[in-house]
Amino acid sequence: MRLGVVGMMPSDFRTINSEHLAAVRALGLSGVGFHAAGRGLADVTSAQCSQVRNVFASAGMDIAQFGIGYADCLFAPERSARDEVVGVIGRGIEVAEELGAHVCLIRTGSLSSRGSYFPAAENHSPQSWQRLVESLRRVADKAESVGQTIVIETHLLTILNSPEANQKVIAEVASPRMKVVMDFVNHFPTVQHVFHSTERLNHIFDLMGPIAGVAHCKDIRFGDGLVLHIDEAIPGEGLLDMATALRRWHTLDPDGYMLLEHLPDAQYPLAAANTRRIAAEAGVEIH
Repeated sequence: MRLGVVGMMPSDFRTINSEHLAAVRALGLSGVGFHAAGRGLADVTSAQCSQVRNVFASAGMDIAQFGIGYADCLFAPERSARDEVVGVIGRGIEVAEELGAHVCLIRTGSLSSRGSYFPAAENHSPQSWQRLVESLRRVADKAESVGQTIVIETHLLTILNSPEANQKVIAEVASPRMKVVMDFVNHFPTVQHVFHSTERLNHIFDLMGPIAGVAHCKDIRFGDGLVLHIDEAIPGEGLLDMATALRRWHTLDPDGYMLLEHLPDAQYPLAAANTRRIAAEAGVEIH
């Protein structure tokens, strides 16, 4: 498998240079992911994409993931709102293809007024599901037309709240260019799932593995408080059977990327070192 990071880059990807990539390479990583505001992508030129692509090529590094940032919901009741966000994503797909990104990341959004990863009962109506599939099919049409693979970030607080839901939506969209993110940490709903993480990881990989285009590499810990808080943690610093996660991903895609994410830059050296150590102990080659 390959190991990369979502982070350690400037906020404007057009300013990435060889020094930024050298810092990532020094951690034993070979790929980078980054995000850009969707509504700013109309100003990105082909020449700028070519320049960034050349910087990565010169450094022998990959753009493993390009994420499109937006707060919109792909299954909003208003057709005009869905049309707008599908258009934003369409432009992002074009930029991802010009950059040579392995995958282009999108999110479903939520009908909660609080944000894309906040729960809402209305997210789970049959009408919401139908609108989501229709929007994703339109996104898939664009992805197929330019030859760019899309991955959906899913989470137990969203409409795609389980491995089963992920499997179902990919089957219904039925596009070779539409996949999900293997973000296994996002699908641990109970204390017992965490305590028996090997079993849960195998279930997640059994269902989501065949439809995953990239993986995110994180651990889990319990947060403080008198209600359940399942928080992300640095790989190797939490409770998950990370060796099983690495082995399952490597078996699925020996050249596929796992990406470290959601950490301050100062913590990525530990995250990378821990992941490489666990991989070596598990017999997983990182190249």
